[in-house]
Amino acid sequence: MNQDCFTKLRLWRAGFLPVALIVTSAIAVQGQHSRSPLVITSTNNAGGNAVVVFRLNTRVAPALELTQTLATGGNGGASTNAGIVQFKGEFGAVANYGSNSVSQLLREGDAIAIGSTIPLASECTKPDSVSLTRNHLFVVGANCAESHAWPWGFVDGPIVSLSDPSAAQIAVGQSWAAVTLSSGSLLQLPLTQEGGVLNGTSNPIPLPSNADMVPLGEAFWDDVLGFTPAHSPDSFAIVDANGTVNPVVGPTPSYPANAPCWVAKGAGNIWYAGNSPGQAISIFFSDSQGGVFYKSVPLPGSPTDIAVSPDGNWLAVIYSTDGSAYVAVFSIDGYGDLTQVATSGAAGVAAFSGVAFSE
Repeated sequence: MNQDCFTKLRLWRAGFLPVALIVTSAIAVQGQHSRSPLVITSTNNAGGNAVVVFRLNTRVAPALELTQTLATGGNGGASTNAGIVQFKGEFGAVANYGSNSVSQLLREGDAIAIGSTIPLASECTKPDSVSLTRNHLFVVGANCAESHAWPWGFVDGPIVSLSDPSAAQIAVGQSWAAVTLSSGSLLQLPLTQEGGVLNGTSNPIPLPSNADMVPLGEAFWDDVLGFTPAHSPDSFAIVDANGTVNPVVGPTPSYPANAPCWVAKGAGNIWYAGNSPGQAISIFFSDSQGGVFYKSVPLPGSPTDIAVSPDGNWLAVIYSTDGSAYVAVFSIDGYGDLTQVATSGAAGVAAFSGVAFSE
């Protein structure tokens, strides 16, 4: 074992022991009672970022209760982005745009704790979106995309340099990752292998003229990407691993009246998109080669990110209206239709950034 690997191993052992104890405690608590779904978002405050946690009570009438506000120790400030908060299993991550770092989140019973602070690679700045797989944390910012061993945090693959500072989101499929650039581009970032790290290269995916304006949100269905060229007449599109783009006509009239911006993958062939100017959740159906717009479900404000729970039963959307930010939760039935079941109270924040479930 070379010295670098030995040093990383010692750091991992030193840093991971408290985490292991926390996870063990969480598993023990989980064995005593069923955990509640938690909805996690961030304040994205440039003067001090914080994670805001809501508990979804599903035992009687569904209700959202604000249970925690936790300072991440870093600064926010990101804009025109999605996926700044993610959760998978017992661990989550939130990017601190103004501090060039990512804060690890830990599930402990029905609560969230702040874990270690993960710095970006030295040449990378302003992270505004993260993605989690079983063994890796992926981060994109103003000038880089990078992968980190998870949950340990050290950089474990080549850095992908970006010349365009407008990255909106990073998402990861089976063999490739994708970065949407709000300036009008989509990048394919190949992985070293299925479930692997970035291989250090990026390939622009040519977008047709009817689906190339302001790509923002994205999500994967296995190795097929769905993304939203939000200001285009065809405001949703499907992309396969070969880079073939199949645009889908969105709600009409198109931008500026409607613009599906942020994406969450539902069960089967269902996709949900936060439609900011339309103040709605727009629903699409697809196969691997195209799709169709189904309908929009109205909201009382403009959505800024959206997430589906791991069990597929719930959808959370963050939105702002009258100077305050809110979280709304919808139940998802067997056909993919939505019924709003709970809305948070005002939390003293003008806008949230990023939303994720922990179950």
